[in-house]
Amino acid sequence: MSVSAPLILTVGIPGSGKSTWAKNLAAQKAAQKKHYQIISTDGIRAQLYGDEAIQGEWMEIRRSLIHQLKAARQSIDQGRTTAVIYDATNAVRRQRREFIQLARSCRYTLLIAAWIDTPLAVCLRRNAERSRQVPAHIIEKMHRQLTASPPTEVENLDRIIRIRSDMLLERK
Repeated sequence: MSVSAPLILTVGIPGSGKSTWAKNLAAQKAAQKKHYQIISTDGIRAQLYGDEAIQGEWMEIRRSLIHQLKAARQSIDQGRTTAVIYDATNAVRRQRREFIQLARSCRYTLLIAAWIDTPLAVCLRRNAERSRQVPAHIIEKMHRQLTASPPTEVENLDRIIRIRSDMLLERK
C-alpha cells in the first residue's frame, strides 16, 4: 500500500533562498516530530564528484536522483519519512515537467511546487556574496526563463505555493 506524502519541489533562481527555505522547513517539521528529507542536486554532485560546483554528467546525476527518490518513497511507505523536498532550481518548464514525470513514476502522488520568488537584484547580490558563485549571465537567463514560464498546474502539479522574498527573513 502506498502512503500519500508530499514531494515538494523548489522553484527559483540561484540566490533566491531555496536551500535556506528547504532547510528551515525541514527543521521546523523536525521540531514537530516529522521527518522531511531533502534531496538536492547540489548534494548529489557533492556525493558523486566531491564538490557541488562540479556540474558533472547529467545522466549520472539523474541515476542518483532516481535512486534517492525511490529510497525516500520506500522510507515514506515504512513511516520513517513524512515528506520529501527536492531542492533544485527547476526554473525551466521542460526540466520541471521531466522531473514531475519522474516523480510520478516513483509513486509520488502529491506534488507541490514551492516557488521562491525573489527579485533578480537580490539574487545577484546574494550570489556575489557567496564563495561558490554562479555567473551573473546564467542567473539572468534563468530569471528570464522562469518569468516567461512560471510553474502552473498544467505541468501536472497538485499545488503551487508562491513564496515572495518579502515573506522570508533576509539572510544576514
